[in-house]
Amino acid sequence: MQQLLLPLLLVLVLAVPLVMSTRKQKKQQAAQQELQSSLAPGDRVMTTSGLYGTVADASGDTTIDIEIAPGVVTTWLRLAVREKVEPVVETDEDSADEVEETVEEPKAVEAASVKDSEPQTTAQVAPPLEHGKK
Repeated sequence: MQQLLLPLLLVLVLAVPLVMSTRKQKKQQAAQQELQSSLAPGDRVMTTSGLYGTVADASGDTTIDIEIAPGVVTTWLRLAVREKVEPVVETDEDSADEVEETVEEPKAVEAASVKDSEPQTTAQVAPPLEHGKK
């Protein structure tokens, strides 16, 4: 009896994780199929390539039309839709931040137009990024 115990334990140690991972993959596939079949016009989605857009037409079996900008509609495979995302809701704080940013922009333009010999431009130089510094 003890001679069979070690091989049986080895089989269990190898078989249990394999079965569990298979179950997890099946659940993920079912969830992805449910997502792709539930897409409707007006849903905000992200594709597998990271493109955000709004579903314009979902009547095709294998394709879907996504509006990526006002008036710009592209056709994608349903399989390319990774997830639904919540639409961006603008709050009062976001509006206040935008107002402050637009106030700062003319200052940069004025500094750039100090030289009269060069043509005026609205190009701005972004400040350097500080990665990892807090």
